[in-house]
Amino acid sequence: MKLVFAALLLAAIVIGCNSPQKKETLSMAGAYKMLSQNVKSDSLDTTYTSLQQMKIYTDDYMMYANVNSPDSISSFGIGSYTVNGDTVTENVIYNASDSSKNDSPGSFTVLIEKTAKGYKQVIPEIQSGNQKFKLTEEYDAAGTESKSPLDGAWKLVKRLEIKGTDTVVNQGVEYKTYYAGQCIWGNTWQDSLKKTHTGIGFGKFEMVGPNKVKESMIASTYSEVRGHDFDINIEMNGTDGFTQTTDYGSAGKGVEVYQRLKK
Repeated sequence: MKLVFAALLLAAIVIGCNSPQKKETLSMAGAYKMLSQNVKSDSLDTTYTSLQQMKIYTDDYMMYANVNSPDSISSFGIGSYTVNGDTVTENVIYNASDSSKNDSPGSFTVLIEKTAKGYKQVIPEIQSGNQKFKLTEEYDAAGTESKSPLDGAWKLVKRLEIKGTDTVVNQGVEYKTYYAGQCIWGNTWQDSLKKTHTGIGFGKFEMVGPNKVKESMIASTYSEVRGHDFDINIEMNGTDGFTQTTDYGSAGKGVEVYQRLKK
């Protein structure tokens, strides 16, 4: 099964549609687990229910990540968003899927219908090549009411891998979002043959101390991450930055520095 949503976004990320304005504006802030994804065109009408996807809306940013369990192919995207009535405009700044990435900003419009347990979103028209697709996704709310100083969207600015006296500076792109007791991260990196790879992880998190966070990964591209808990030391650099240190035991430790994304 292909990651249809991500592939369509990479093919054509600028999408337009019009919707009547409503007096009541939706509140999208929260974390959501996808239940189903339907892709429809003149020659296709397929619903997927096994794709693992989470989407988080902070107050200003949204991030989604998914993984196809049989082959661990992953995708993610992140950007700011605005709400007008029942319409959400997502201004994506970066998205990636498997061996492709797109760092050219683009916007697409999503029609939102609130449900008893979450919401349904519809992108009426996505142009990909010579075909037009309609994408419909249903989500259940998965977040909590918890708050933390990590709440928000973040971009990695430095990563170090330290083992003994050796320090390696790793290159790559990574984004991370914390909100409503849930977290998502997504990264892209190149191997020695210059091939791009995409990796993601998402699950729950909680602050277990003023400088420590516990992340419980529900889904991930990587088997060593999926289904495991991670105790991570956190040092806040003011309100708009933090450094996380993860101890890998005999394998050393990883140090990552993040900067908050702002509109």
